[in-house]
Amino acid sequence: MKLKTKKYRDEFSRFLVFGEHQIEKAKQASLIEEIVTSNQTAQGTLIDIALMKELQFTETLIDTFAVCKFNTLKIQSKRVLFLDDIQDPDNLGALIRSAAAFGFHQVIASHKSTDFYNDKTIRAAKGSIFDVELVRGPILEMIASYKNKGYIIIGADAHGENHEIKNDKLGLVLGNEGHGLSDETKKLCNGFYTIQTQKVESLNVSVAGGILMYQWRVS
Repeated sequence: MKLKTKKYRDEFSRFLVFGEHQIEKAKQASLIEEIVTSNQTAQGTLIDIALMKELQFTETLIDTFAVCKFNTLKIQSKRVLFLDDIQDPDNLGALIRSAAAFGFHQVIASHKSTDFYNDKTIRAAKGSIFDVELVRGPILEMIASYKNKGYIIIGADAHGENHEIKNDKLGLVLGNEGHGLSDETKKLCNGFYTIQTQKVESLNVSVAGGILMYQWRVS
């Protein structure tokens, strides 16, 4: 029950995943500590269905979950996704899924971004939370560090110039849903990119991020 809250997830470095697909992904990553179930035919620690209902995040009952250790995967990637105060866990999960799909195997989020292990984030990521390196830290320092490693840093912005990206190492920076990139973050960017749209002023950050990561995907 404590692992339903961020405070205790951080304290114990543990989180919960529900359902067969998520559990299988966690198994492949060797991060499962315990499987718990209310299904008498399933493997795992058996608990009463009434208790299982209390542990659910959604109205739909899922009868098996796993207690998992935090993802400590380390990956060297030529594509890095930086998240500057992303607030919506559904957006974060969708971005993690797109990052895994298009070769952005390092996802670096600011301290003010929403929790990687929020249940909505986990569900939206569809198992991809186990496929990328997840880092939370001081975003300005992290961006500066990657610039020093030779990465070109491109911010998604409504007023970009859309230059062709030729550099082998790329960091894409996405801003807050309401305010976009912070002024401090913009100062660290080598350039900005805008997705041209019709009849709408801007796209949801997870949609924009998916488009840009596909455009600059690693083949």
